[in-house]
Amino acid sequence: MNLHVYISEHEHFTDFNATSALFWEQHDLVYGDWTSGENSDGCYEHFAELDIPQSVQQNGSIYIHVYFTKSGFHPDPRQKALYRRLATVHMSRMINKYKRRRFQKTKNLLTGETEADPEMIKRAEDYGPVEVISHWHPNITINIVDDHTPWVKGSVPPPLDQYVKFDAVSGDYYPIIYFNDYWNLQKDYYPINESLASLPLRVSFCPLSLWRWQLYAAQSTKSPWNFLGDELYEQSDEEQDSVKVALLETNPYLLALTIIVSIVHSVFEFLAFKNDIQFWNSRQSLEGLSVRSVFFGVFQSFVVLLYILDNETNFVVQVSVFIGVLIDLWKITKVMDVRLDREHKVAGLFPRPTFKDKSTYIESSTKVYDDMAFRYLSWILFPLLGCYAVYSLLYLEHKGWYSWVLSMLYGFLLTFGFITMTPQLFINYKLKSVAHLPWRMLTYKALNTFIDDLFAFVIKMPVMYRIGCLRDDVVFFIYLYQRWIYRVDPTRVNEFGMSGEAPTAAAPVAEAPTAAGALPPPPAPAPATATTAAAREEASTPPPAKPTQGASSATEPQEAPPKPAEDKKRD
Repeated sequence: MNLHVYISEHEHFTDFNATSALFWEQHDLVYGDWTSGENSDGCYEHFAELDIPQSVQQNGSIYIHVYFTKSGFHPDPRQKALYRRLATVHMSRMINKYKRRRFQKTKNLLTGETEADPEMIKRAEDYGPVEVISHWHPNITINIVDDHTPWVKGSVPPPLDQYVKFDAVSGDYYPIIYFNDYWNLQKDYYPINESLASLPLRVSFCPLSLWRWQLYAAQSTKSPWNFLGDELYEQSDEEQDSVKVALLETNPYLLALTIIVSIVHSVFEFLAFKNDIQFWNSRQSLEGLSVRSVFFGVFQSFVVLLYILDNETNFVVQVSVFIGVLIDLWKITKVMDVRLDREHKVAGLFPRPTFKDKSTYIESSTKVYDDMAFRYLSWILFPLLGCYAVYSLLYLEHKGWYSWVLSMLYGFLLTFGFITMTPQLFINYKLKSVAHLPWRMLTYKALNTFIDDLFAFVIKMPVMYRIGCLRDDVVFFIYLYQRWIYRVDPTRVNEFGMSGEAPTAAAPVAEAPTAAGALPPPPAPAPATATTAAAREEASTPPPAKPTQGASSATEPQEAPPKPAEDKKRD
């Protein structure tokens, strides 16, 4: 068969006689040949510079048209002697790609100056903050699928059905042509503008097996249920780049380790959430736990959520952070008594929520230590917050005052967030105990932190994120040190508000001399023999009608005659 490749501005190509449109022509190809070509792999390639017209420079489209014909035939239908419908298969597509370029209009809030390119500022004023621009990638591969499966029309599974074309008369299907640009990274695309007079293009032809075609088609096809918008798919393409780069550049053993560690990370993340919810759900006492740290954690999670919404972060990240905020809000109901005051409504419509410390928190010494820790913490926290706010305002650019507040708080929490963990360390130090901590959840989160350290070395990440991983490691090692110095003590309270001596706490006071070494008194006659003074007093007074139950009712349930005085003395 012969290969004909044409480049045109038109989506439907008919100008076969234009020599400028013919980009590549390769004769005597064999279907299913895996041994020919320069590298004996069945592949051929052609490279040339394309002279682009003015319409393409001004954000127009450009198409590639590929025709395979049996040897001796031509793809032009007007050449009646050389054209045959069943001997020709055709496929075309747009080879430029339209991408959104977003302009973040930022400035110094005090001076109004910006370091952005003046030309970019002018384009943002003319076209808005989001501009759709045509981009170019110099490589594209034409694959013809080497497959003899007897496909029947209507039975081809998606997404393969959109590539298989059947003949309306015979019911047979044409050879499957697939444009493969899976390995074209998003970072390698560059915009087409009036400064470019020509564009480089390398077109490759290779046979492709069925199972590899299925993998490529499944990865490259977008869902027809596009309810999340094109912007989400653009983010998905950019995120796939990191996976492709890892597959291309990472050592296979390190890549396999990364995949395994990623799965373990997901499992530990799920277990950490589960044990965290289970711990707070079954918690009966707040002794040893910092309630203020829970509130500060809610504030921190809420700031992170607002920050990623303001900066258009990935949708999946937004959902995960939102779930974390909901869990933190639920914790408030476990550490405080939350009530709705329906008498005093907010704006006259909504009940006012009221918060009250639980009795187990007020009655314990934890509240005193918690207040003390946060008082000491404020001496460090607020000066650092003020310094960071001034630095961010003087030297960084922001979209507005709202963005400045969010970015300032987010950067501060990311840099100095470890300070918020110190109240719990202080409470542990004062109580000389760590039994009240959710150690399972802490262990899972610590393991995830160590996994994040591994990713920080393998994958490119912001420096601030690496600092956050390091500070979490340091705090967890401090927790481990406290667990080592505060050994197991049966009298200390565990995470369920109980101690090892709880069953014996209600023992009678009379057993205290036994622990000191004294012999216990006889069990039955103890009340009678111990009251010698009472017996002498009874000798000088007439005996009562009934004896005291403590002396004789245990042995004589019925009435007995009074004893003589001599017998009482002998007793």
